[in-house]
Amino acid sequence: MMTALKDRLPATLTTARLVLATPEMAHVPQMAKLANNKRIYEVLSRLPHPYGEEDGKYFVTEIARGQTEFAWSILKDDTYIGTIGLHLLPDQLPELGYWLGEAFWGQGFATEAGRAVVGAARAAGAAALRSRALLTNTGSRNVLKKLGFTETGESVDQQGTLTGQKVMLMHLELGER
Repeated sequence: MMTALKDRLPATLTTARLVLATPEMAHVPQMAKLANNKRIYEVLSRLPHPYGEEDGKYFVTEIARGQTEFAWSILKDDTYIGTIGLHLLPDQLPELGYWLGEAFWGQGFATEAGRAVVGAARAAGAAALRSRALLTNTGSRNVLKKLGFTETGESVDQQGTLTGQKVMLMHLELGER
């Protein structure tokens, strides 16, 4: 089922202020510059730190459109400002994840990009999405609430850089609206 969903997701999405595009090598220098930030690393479960251009190249070539991932670069005025995507694991709901460079926080870009991805997932036939955020990451939890996600309970991350930390699990039904 996940393969079918992935095959129906668009390579590019356009919003009022943003273009969500296939990650490419041209995005790597800015990606490395923005992702090499301890404040971002501390709230993401799958981001190495320090983050260099080799990490960005690996993301673009191996992860972004890999078997269990469908990611978009978030571009504003043709400049890379972050990444958003769906983690597609077998027998699990697709998981929405994203990050923005710190200079772009608090301007509505995550919500705008998130709405585009939620819409694309709905159009591609996904029944629901899941997400999670650290209990302390109120900014991300608020973005997810704006997208229609409901908080379904606390958990403790079992893997990745957030192992052992408390997260809020979130769920979004994608039925007809």
